[in-house]
Formats: sequence, C-alpha cells, structure tokens
Amino acid sequence: MLEFRVVPGTRSLRLLWAGPLTVLVSVTAVWVIRLAAVSILRPPEKFMPLTPGPPIFDTVIAAVAAIIVFARIWTDSLEPAREYRSLAARVLIVSFAPDVALAVFHGFGGGWPEAFALMSMHIAVRAICVTMLPVLCWGHK
Repeated sequence: MLEFRVVPGTRSLRLLWAGPLTVLVSVTAVWVIRLAAVSILRPPEKFMPLTPGPPIFDTVIAAVAAIIVFARIWTDSLEPAREYRSLAARVLIVSFAPDVALAVFHGFGGGWPEAFALMSMHIAVRAICVTMLPVLCWGHK
C-alpha cells in the first residue's frame, strides 16, 4: 500500500496545485507533439501509439508517478533536486526501450520516425517534470 508523507509547511500546499498543473502542462505538450507528428508522418490508422488515447493516458500515469516520486525524494533526500533529476534521466533512458523495440520490430506498422516522435514526447514530459515541480514547489532551479 502507498504511504504518503506530508511535506512540512507550505511545500505540501504548493504541491497540491503544482502537481495537477504539471500534469496539465505535460498532457498539453504531448498533445501538441502528437498533432505535429501525425500531420508530418501520417502514420497508418493501425499505429495505436499515435492515436489520441494512449499518449495522453501514458502521460497522466507517468506525470502522476513523477509527482509521487518527487514528493518522496524531497522529504527523504539530502540533495533532492540532484537526486530527482538524476533518477528522471535514468527513467527517461529506460522509457525509450519500448520505442526502440517498436522501431526495430516495426510494431503496429511503425518505424524510426514514429519512434522518434514518441521519444520526443518522453523528453518533453521529463523536461516539464524536472523543471516545473522543483521551481513551483520549492523555488529551486
């Protein structure tokens, strides 16, 4: 079962609005990237990863997970900003694995162009989460 710790002071209050705002900005960025990718690449209809549902659903799940991890690291770490960004970089690299597999094995009829579009979504969400959350919640770069 998940255990949530309350961050002392106004930090936890800031997370109550900064977290949903981070999710909203992440979803918006992914939506814009998806629209650009679909208009440029014109993927086949059977290419599910660039249909509207999966990228948005995955973004919400990933951003909420990033917020939970952020709150936990910030309460438990001596160097939370560096640790959070380092972990986010490692998670980003791991998140590329399905996209690379999709390109190599031509999953859903896709290839490298579609995989790069999906990877750009991952990069955008990572950039938003590692910049917005620390700055909005704690005023750190």
